[in-house]
Amino acid sequence: MPNTLLAKFPMATSTSGVSGVSRDDRRDAADVTALIRCAASGEHPGVAAQRLCAAFENFRHDDSPDPGSPAQLARRVLAALAPERRAEIFVHLTESAQVATAQAMTRREVTALVSAMPHDDRVDLLKRIPDECRQAVMPALAQAEREDIRRLSSYAEGTAGAVMTSEYASLNPEMTAREAIEKLRLEAPDKETIYYAYVVDAARGLTGFVSLKDLILARPESRVSDLMNREVIFARAGDDQEEVVKTISRYDLLALPVVDEKGVLVGIVTHDDAMDVLHQEHTEDMEKFVAIGGSHDGQAYLRTSAFGHFRNRAFWVVILAALGLVSGLIISSFESTLASLLILTLYMPMIAAAGGNVGSQSATVVIRALTLGDVKPRDALRVFLKEFQVAAMLGGILALLAFAKVSFLSHGAVLPAGVTLAKVGFVVGLALCAQVVTATILGAALPILAVRLGRDPAVAASPSLTTLVDITGLLLYFGAARIILGV
Repeated sequence: MPNTLLAKFPMATSTSGVSGVSRDDRRDAADVTALIRCAASGEHPGVAAQRLCAAFENFRHDDSPDPGSPAQLARRVLAALAPERRAEIFVHLTESAQVATAQAMTRREVTALVSAMPHDDRVDLLKRIPDECRQAVMPALAQAEREDIRRLSSYAEGTAGAVMTSEYASLNPEMTAREAIEKLRLEAPDKETIYYAYVVDAARGLTGFVSLKDLILARPESRVSDLMNREVIFARAGDDQEEVVKTISRYDLLALPVVDEKGVLVGIVTHDDAMDVLHQEHTEDMEKFVAIGGSHDGQAYLRTSAFGHFRNRAFWVVILAALGLVSGLIISSFESTLASLLILTLYMPMIAAAGGNVGSQSATVVIRALTLGDVKPRDALRVFLKEFQVAAMLGGILALLAFAKVSFLSHGAVLPAGVTLAKVGFVVGLALCAQVVTATILGAALPILAVRLGRDPAVAASPSLTTLVDITGLLLYFGAARIILGV
């Protein structure tokens, strides 16, 4: 291979030059042999991949060119396997391990690996590796592979087109069941799944689908057009990937066909790819729910630098801290009230905590309903009414408990003239009830408003909601004390 092409892969070294598998304490050759033996056995490729990923998790510098680095270890193990087995194990490695291992390979090794990988997985890999590496690999691929990669890469991230694969089984409607089974038998090794075959016309328009079971049970001379199901559930290439996952889950599908704007079949989203999307969406929603920014790519916690964690968290922490200053200003404006009735400070944490708790509960329930499609933004009034009813019952119970708490815990407290403990208990209970109602409505309203504005509802929950509820709670608390107690 020319040195100029090898330079595109800065960590690539000749296999013959690798003499060890550890940086300081050289691994015994038997250890590498054992890894290769396990990888070449019939165990699930995900299990074999976990063994290799363990090396990356326990090694800080997986991008080191040292022969003992985990990237070189993974390269040596994979190089000893058959191309198909190599690809099966590689796709189960973590994203960072895939990139490091690919960069440790020569261009010829990466090209062979990419050619053997499933179509959607190889596109993902080529998007992750550095541009210079990708530009070195692409010319070495077959023309059909390059066109397929360019086509799948053209779809926007987060859409059905970006997560689909072009490895689907298609049949002509004029085929007989015998011909269809023979075609599937020949094509099965190169297809993601053959449990469902999609029937297309001359223009590759999707007209129906037929299951492998139906083909096997049918009379050999039966035509596919007579066996196929014409009611096809499909997605558009530009549909949001989260909607695709919902469709697969709702109808319990093994795969979902994807068509373009002309109705031409361009790929399928398989169940395992849907699970990957679900994991990604769950990670993103969970991090947004606790106000963590960044790319939400699900990178391993220990493999993310401290500065990376800081960068993801700092923005929202600073914004929420700035909003928290508003709470301080409110307390400062009611300084005279607190000075004349110090007992009010004892119950401020209870008011704030109750609002944050019920607000988060309401937001979580509504976000889940929005995500599952049980609730639409047009159902806002019905949601508010139901949440108001729930909040009124919760607020009533908590108000009674707060009144009892004030009566027993603050018995004997020194109060200004004209102020009784019963009045203080009434103020605390009333403010707590009002806080519960407003926090619950806010918790339901913010996610719905976010959806109406085209944003993820998770960004309107948790810390941002808690900060807003703290502000409203203080206003309600001190406002009620000033009006009822006259302080």
